[in-house]
Amino acid sequence: DQLAESFYQQTKEIKEANIQFLPPPAVPGFGNASGFEFRIQDRTGTGDLKKLSAVTNQFASLLNKLPEIQNTFSSFDPNFPQFMIEVDQDAAAQKGVDIQSAMDNLQTLLGSFYATNFIRYGQMYKVMVQSHPNYRIHPDDVLRFHTKNNKGEMVPYSSFIRINKVFGPEQVTRFNMFTSAMVNGEPAPGFSSGTALETIKFAATKHLPKGYTIEWSGMTREENLAGNQTVFIFGICLLFIYLLLSAQYESFLLPFPILLFLPIGAMGTYLFLLIFGLQNNIYAQVALVMLIGLLGKNAILIIEFAIQKQKSGLSVFEAAKQGALTRLRPILMTSFAFIAGLIPLMLANGAGAIGNRTIGSASAGGMLIGTIGGLLLIPCLYVIFQGLLNKKRNEA
Repeated sequence: DQLAESFYQQTKEIKEANIQFLPPPAVPGFGNASGFEFRIQDRTGTGDLKKLSAVTNQFASLLNKLPEIQNTFSSFDPNFPQFMIEVDQDAAAQKGVDIQSAMDNLQTLLGSFYATNFIRYGQMYKVMVQSHPNYRIHPDDVLRFHTKNNKGEMVPYSSFIRINKVFGPEQVTRFNMFTSAMVNGEPAPGFSSGTALETIKFAATKHLPKGYTIEWSGMTREENLAGNQTVFIFGICLLFIYLLLSAQYESFLLPFPILLFLPIGAMGTYLFLLIFGLQNNIYAQVALVMLIGLLGKNAILIIEFAIQKQKSGLSVFEAAKQGALTRLRPILMTSFAFIAGLIPLMLANGAGAIGNRTIGSASAGGMLIGTIGGLLLIPCLYVIFQGLLNKKRNEA
């Protein structure tokens, strides 16, 4: 982000170009930049590229006005300046030039051609054939190239081709078989990528003309397909813990003190993400899954000791109190040692710093708030649910 801001300051005076700087994607190969990526599809069937460009630019400008989104743009341009090579078929035939061979030769001279490999000093190198840059600087340099005819003679390209300056799309892409234009952008600071996607969906249904729709692409498509898997993952984790503890305690009520206490840790996670200005991304979600185990372990030990004290003859209240006091020192020692170990991640910089800060801050916040809240809340919850269990047994 600092590099992008520095480059922007150096190039903001350039009025002849529209220059954008975006960080690379989080996963190489999924798009060209970070943030979101989607395509505006023309489903009208008219193939009007100018209309598609106008709709795309208008929609991108609309998104930039929304507080959840920033830096939205599209590189699609139906009036991109180009040079078209027109081949005079009759002139080429008179000079004995095969058009296909001439174009292949021109491709090699201008765009390079992979020839072979060779090995030197234990390292393999590629051999690429291409004319020297000094001979392909200007468009007119193409007319100075030569190609062989069917007699082995060198024929100048200028004798059978012409170069004309034209305007048209740099490239026409199709997405799901429809003509499309790609749009890139980023969530504004303080907003998650999920919020940005929902905002774009709502804006598309409300403002795009009839016959134009959006489709996600790149990493954004994968994120959208994933949907609310996180909710199901955490649901499965909690269900697994509940069934396991029900078998351990031989009760369907005693696991609830542990399950009801776990949201305290989640509150600490989101609190630290908010304080440090971090997003709720996959790193934070990994930290939450880990905290379910760590905080659940502390709660299990307190309740286990309370059950043992109650079996020895103490009342429910005294058993809960003794269980919390017995486990106070070990829980504080292990929890604060764990938090201290996360401090380097919270202060990380350099490559991958955001990921390290996110998982470190989320884990430290959840463990700190969860430990303090758990020592106070778990004994109270144990008293409530153990009392309900005793009442149910007495009624039976």
